[in-house]
Amino acid sequence: MGVPLTRPADRALARPRRRLPAAVAALAALLAVGAGVLVGLATPAPRPADAPADRFSAERAYRHVKVIAARPHVAGSAANDQVREHLVGVLRGLGLETEVQDTVAPEAGQLSGAAGGATLARVRNVVARLPGTASTGRVFLVAHYDSVQSGPGGNDDGAGTASILEVARALAAGPRPRNDIVFVLTDAEEACLCGASAFAAGHPLAAGGGVVLNLEARGSTGPVIMFETSRNNAKLVDVFGRAAPHPVGTSFAVEIYRALPNDTDFTAFLDHDFVGLNSAYIDGAAVYHTPLDTPAALDRGSLQMHGDNALGLAREFGRTDLSDLRSGHDATYFPVPGGLIRYPGWLTLPLALAALLAVGALGWLLVRRGRATAGRLAAGFGLSLVPIVVAPLGAWLLWAAITAIRPGYAGLLDPYRPVWYRLAVLALAAAVLLTWYALARRRVGPAALAFGGLAWLALLGVLLAAEVPGGAYLATLPALAGALAGLAALATRLDGPWPVVAVTLAGAVAVVVLLPSVVLLFPALGMAMGGVAALFAVLLGLAALPVVDLLHPQAGGQRGLVALRARRLGALPATATALAAVVLAGVGLAVDRFDAAHPVPSHLMYALDTDTGEAEWISHEDHPQPWTAGYAFGHSPESVWWFFPAVGGADESVWTAPAPAADLPAPAVEVLSDTTAAGERTLRVRLVPQRSVRLVSLHVDAATAEVKRAEVAGRAVPVGKQPTADEALSHRWGLGIVFHAPPPEGIEITLTVVPRAERVSLRAMDASDGLDGIPGFRPRPAAVGVAGSHTSDLLAVARTYPI
Repeated sequence: MGVPLTRPADRALARPRRRLPAAVAALAALLAVGAGVLVGLATPAPRPADAPADRFSAERAYRHVKVIAARPHVAGSAANDQVREHLVGVLRGLGLETEVQDTVAPEAGQLSGAAGGATLARVRNVVARLPGTASTGRVFLVAHYDSVQSGPGGNDDGAGTASILEVARALAAGPRPRNDIVFVLTDAEEACLCGASAFAAGHPLAAGGGVVLNLEARGSTGPVIMFETSRNNAKLVDVFGRAAPHPVGTSFAVEIYRALPNDTDFTAFLDHDFVGLNSAYIDGAAVYHTPLDTPAALDRGSLQMHGDNALGLAREFGRTDLSDLRSGHDATYFPVPGGLIRYPGWLTLPLALAALLAVGALGWLLVRRGRATAGRLAAGFGLSLVPIVVAPLGAWLLWAAITAIRPGYAGLLDPYRPVWYRLAVLALAAAVLLTWYALARRRVGPAALAFGGLAWLALLGVLLAAEVPGGAYLATLPALAGALAGLAALATRLDGPWPVVAVTLAGAVAVVVLLPSVVLLFPALGMAMGGVAALFAVLLGLAALPVVDLLHPQAGGQRGLVALRARRLGALPATATALAAVVLAGVGLAVDRFDAAHPVPSHLMYALDTDTGEAEWISHEDHPQPWTAGYAFGHSPESVWWFFPAVGGADESVWTAPAPAADLPAPAVEVLSDTTAAGERTLRVRLVPQRSVRLVSLHVDAATAEVKRAEVAGRAVPVGKQPTADEALSHRWGLGIVFHAPPPEGIEITLTVVPRAERVSLRAMDASDGLDGIPGFRPRPAAVGVAGSHTSDLLAVARTYPI
C-alpha cells in the first residue's frame, strides 16, 4: 500500500472547527504564561527603613550607598580612606570582629600588565567575622568598596558593599549561625582584583577555603542574576534554588561567562579553590563606570533583590554542613515563575538525544498519517533555517542603521533608554518569522514547517549538549515538548480541541524556557549584539509554530478570490510586525536623545614625555565625537604604546593630537644598589611618584636588557617570556610592572637582567585622574559626558632612565 497523498487541508497539526476562538484562546494562554515569566524576572518592592530587624531593607542599605558613593574613590585615594573608615565603623558597631588587611598583592592569577609583566597594588581590605556556634566551614560575603576614577560607583559596587553591611546587621541581630560568616569588603578590584587576590591567597580566615557569595553590578537596574559558579555546582545550585527568595539564574549564563575574558573578585577566589556563586544586576549599563553611576541612579528594587538573596543564602549556607559542597557534575537550571528548575548535568545528552528521536518519530508519523511527504519534510527542514539566519542578520543591520544615525551609541554598552530598540528587534524577528511562514506555508504545509523548526531545535540541543551543556536545555526542552505535542495531536481527532491544547502546552514550555534568555540577553550583550536575542526569539517562534499557524486561514482548499483574500489575511501579521519594527526604532531615536542628563560618551587622555618635552592628546573612540575631534586628532597605530606602554597595547589603534606641554614632574627612579655577577646585573631601585597619582609603572627596554628575575616590594613576580634581541626591534618592551595605589615613599623594585647594552633603559610612568588645569583642555559641554573607561581623563607623565 502506498503512502497516502497529503491533502492541503490536512497539512496542519491542529485544525479546529472554530479556528478564531481557538487562536484567541491559545494566544491568550501563551501571553499569560509570558506575563508570568516577566513577573518572575521583576525586582521586588524595596522594604522601608522600619522593616523588621531580621529582614533586609533596601532603604537602610541605601543610606550606606549615599556615604560610599558620595564621590569617586579609587584605590589609594583619600576618598577611599573615608569610605573604609565608614565600613570599619559600621561593622565594629555591630559587635563583629573587624580588621583591615593592609598588604601588597598581585593581580588575580598574576595576569600581565598592559605591556606584559606584573600588576600589583597596595590594598586595604575590610574583614569582619560573625563566629559560628559549631562551624563546619566558612561562608564569605564579598563585594568591593573601591570605585573607578571616572565615577562614584553607586551601583558598582556601592550596592554590593551596602548590601553586605545590611546583611551583616540582620545576621548580627538574630541567632548566631552554625558556620562562621566572614564579610570581605575588598580594595582595588577595579584596578586589578588585587584585594580579593590578597585575601584569598594570604589571609588566615581564607585558609581552607569556603563558600563565596560575591555581589556585583554592571548597570543600574534589572533583576539580580546569578551568572557564575564554581565548577561541579549541582549542590550549590540546589541551595540557591531553595534559599534565594528571587532565584534568577541560568546554566547557560554560566557557560557563556566561563568562555568570556571578563573577571570579578570571584575569579581570585576560584583561583584558590573556593566554591561559590557570583551575582549581579546588569540592566541600565549606560551609566556603568561613568560619573552618572550615582546613588540616585540605583534602582532600589535591584538593591532589595541583591540583599534578599544574599541574606537568604547566607542563612542557608550558615546552617548547612559545608564539608562537602562539591558534586561530580554541573547542574542545568533556569528560572520559572515561582522558582528555579534544576536537574543533573548528566541528563543533558540523554535528553537531547530523546528530543532528536521524538522529532524523528514525529516526522515518520506525519508521513505515515498522510500529513506530509518525505519531500515536504525535507523542504520544511531546509526552509526553517531561513529565519534562523535572517532574523539575527536583520537585527544587526537595524542596529548598524541606528548607530549610523546616532554614532554616539558606539561608546555605550547599551543606550540610556533601550526598551524601544529591544522591542524593535523583537518585532523585526517576528516579522521575519511571520513573513517566512506566510510564504513557505502554502508550498510546504504547516506540519512540515513545524517539523523543520523542531528538527533544528533538536539538532541544536545535541550540539549544545556536546559543546555547551549548560545551554542545551534552551533547545532540547522546547524540541522535546513540541515533538510530544505533535505526537499527541496526531493521536486525536484533527478537528477536535485536544490538538490545540497539546500544541499550546508545548508553546507554553517554549515560552517558559526561552523567554527569560530573550529578555536577559539584551542587557547582557547590549544592542550591538541584539541579533543573539533575535535568534532566541526566532527559536521560540519555531517551537510555537503550530500556534502561529492558527493566526492563518485554514491551509489549502481555497480558490480564486477566496484564496486571494486568505493570502492577504495571512500577510497581515507579518506586515503589522514589520511596521511595528520601523515605528519602534523611530520612537527609540526620538526618545533616547543625548542631553545633559544622558550625555554622549567621550574619551580623552593626556600624555607628557619629559624626555622630549612633548605631549599628546589621546582618544580611544572609534570615531571621535565633535568635542574630541576638536583636538585635531589623527590616527596613530603605535605611538602611544611605544612611549607610554602602561596605557595602551601594541596592537591598539588610537587617535592622537599634539598637546601643550604641562609643567609636571615624572616619577623618579632612585638606584639603591647595582651589582654584577656571573654575567647577570642586579639593579635595586626605588620608583617614587613626584605627585599624587593613581598608579606608577616601570618598563624595561628589551633592546637594552633581558629580565631574568624580578621582585616588587619584596615579592617575586613572574617575568614571562621576554623578547629576543631581534624581537626587541619591533616589540620594544620587556618586563612591565604596574603598581596601583603606590605609597608616597614609592616602591622598591629589584631587577636581575642580562645586559644587551652598556646601559639598561627603564621607562618610568605615573598616572593621575582629571584634566582640569592642563593647557589647552576645554571643559566638556553639558551634553558630552565621560566614557566608562579606566583611562578616561587619565593624565600620564613618563621619563626614560638609562642606568
